[in-house]
Amino acid sequence: MSKAKVVVGMSGGVDSSVVALLLKNAGYDVIGLFMHNWHETSDQGTCSAEEDYSDVRRVANILSIPYYTVDLSKQYSERVFKLFIDEYKQGRTPNPDVLCNREIKFGQFKDYATKIDAEYIATGHYAGITDDQDGIHLTRARDENKDQTYFLNQVETSQFKNVIFPLSNLTKSEVREIAKVNGLSTAEKKDSTGICFIGERNFRKFLANYIPMQEGEIRDLDGKYLGRHSGVFNYTIGQRKGFGIGGGGNGLPYFVIKKDVKNNILYVNQGECDLLYTKELIANNFNYINATLSGGESVLVRTRHRQKLTKAFVYPNEASNSVKIVFEEKVRAITPGQYAVVYKDKICVGGGVIE
Repeated sequence: MSKAKVVVGMSGGVDSSVVALLLKNAGYDVIGLFMHNWHETSDQGTCSAEEDYSDVRRVANILSIPYYTVDLSKQYSERVFKLFIDEYKQGRTPNPDVLCNREIKFGQFKDYATKIDAEYIATGHYAGITDDQDGIHLTRARDENKDQTYFLNQVETSQFKNVIFPLSNLTKSEVREIAKVNGLSTAEKKDSTGICFIGERNFRKFLANYIPMQEGEIRDLDGKYLGRHSGVFNYTIGQRKGFGIGGGGNGLPYFVIKKDVKNNILYVNQGECDLLYTKELIANNFNYINATLSGGESVLVRTRHRQKLTKAFVYPNEASNSVKIVFEEKVRAITPGQYAVVYKDKICVGGGVIE
């Protein structure tokens, strides 16, 4: 019998490198596929995608597996980046990694893998999949600090079919040790940070290329003028640095409380205040991952990656495909444009955009 063919989304990092290794050792016919989603160079004039692809090539050669690259930059621009910019223009704080998973990694990428007769795809996500009599479920990873189900909350149930997450029961340190023991060149490679497609660069400078930035006033909650900001789109709720006004007053740091996009005014408060904390929210365009919610049901919720799971009650509205979430205790810095992701114990029910 021929081996089952699996296409591994290889990013040039240690996680996807170990995924390819583990699947090859498990007897699969492994093919590495690198997604080229962005073509601009970094602030230093280097193309991080080229560097990452070099790492893919090195690892693939060590493992003696074939590797290819696919250019999905056009699809990324149309399906992810355009919405990303549109959301910022409205003064919201979008999360492009979430849409990238639904539209690119488990959409275009998976479609490409199917065309080359792959039976499965695999990625380096820290998440789990169970398939039982009730169907497919997305589950939290063993390494709670690395769990990436938050970023998978908009992936549709059908997109998880024939997907393998080999890192679901491994910690990051165990993954690095596996890479080191097996001589993979990415064993010590630093994790990428920041927004997926632009890498580590000056985000304000990058954003200014697409959204006209205009200086405006910074005011306190009583309307008192405090200074000038560089563009209201550059700031997010709860932010405490980067707007250039010193302590003074009571000596406490200032925090962003709200943004008036129409009038280009940034409102801040000196020290923590009750307005930074929210008891309830509405999550729109809620994506259910083979699950349902009933009114008043007790669940666990995250409103950002790596946030501690918070107890809450949910009230779904089928007519508007939204879910009202009421927290047992107020949550800090709820940010419109981000996602509220709901869990029943280990199972990720799905999520929606915070309105």
